[in-house]
Amino acid sequence: MDDKPNPGTLSENSERLFSFGVIADIQYADLEDGYNFQGNRRRYYRHSLLHLQGAIEDWNKESSTPCCVLQLGDLIDGYNAQYKASEKSLEVVMNAFKMLEVPVHHIWGNHEFYNFSRDYLTNSKLNTKFLEDQIAHHPETMPSENYYAYHFVPFPKFRFILLDAYDLSVLGIDQSSPKYQQCMKILREHNPNVELNSPQGLSEPHFVQFNGGFSQEQLNWLNEVLTFSDTHQEKVVIVNSFNSVCLAWNYRDALAVMWSHQCVVGFFAGHTHDGGYSRDPFGVHHVNLEGVIETAPDSQAFGTVHVYPDKMILKGRGRVPDRIMNFKKEASFHF
Repeated sequence: MDDKPNPGTLSENSERLFSFGVIADIQYADLEDGYNFQGNRRRYYRHSLLHLQGAIEDWNKESSTPCCVLQLGDLIDGYNAQYKASEKSLEVVMNAFKMLEVPVHHIWGNHEFYNFSRDYLTNSKLNTKFLEDQIAHHPETMPSENYYAYHFVPFPKFRFILLDAYDLSVLGIDQSSPKYQQCMKILREHNPNVELNSPQGLSEPHFVQFNGGFSQEQLNWLNEVLTFSDTHQEKVVIVNSFNSVCLAWNYRDALAVMWSHQCVVGFFAGHTHDGGYSRDPFGVHHVNLEGVIETAPDSQAFGTVHVYPDKMILKGRGRVPDRIMNFKKEASFHF
């Protein structure tokens, strides 16, 4: 069930700790409007850049400046690769981000891998691992170079963890590599379709090529960071390119790790364009942000999340609705 805003809760009676911006699925391309794979959803390839620029102007003008922005993946559209415009389009969008007065953390989605190899992304401006925080004397909380994940602390006792949902994937890696062979084996074991992007007839429809999964190595690392956060009474927000609909191949394994820790209070993702929200049985808020790419020119799709000792309040723009997300009682801040 959604936590419905009510007038009493919105009159913010507790001190705001910090804020952060969220935006997803910009998918810019220098192309005329088009449609999704099914042909029933309009996509505004050029106008998505104007939406991003509008979001940046808004964040820069906010009275309570966000500490950072989370870009939830699919920054440029896969069509760019077809037109050999990937690097040019990435440069256009990254130039827009130069106007943002706070750091941006980039997640990698499937469209990043339609355009670039993992090696290219690792050496690109889309790698924001340099913004990570390192925990002294706890080497187990250092991520491996084998996947793109890290954590950072925007405010004392509050940690963000960015995950790599394409750690296991057939996208963006050399087809002759052992990892590609391993991932293709996993995919074909669950998806006998000739078109591997089609979930038709599958009992587990998330086993499609445009999804991916988490290696055991990454899940072990996540468990170590969450164990540290539990021990030090931190609150954790997990950031990823998948929500609970476009699921990672081994999403059950990731949820099992997440649910075994008290510290997790929120989960932010993009990928589906529709947006959505749920609060799971463990009191974790799952927010799937509406995609910029399918947002009409007269609307918008981004938000700012304001964090309080006892809740997070998402202030949405355009298609993104406002949400009040109360922390589970044992997860409230105590000062």
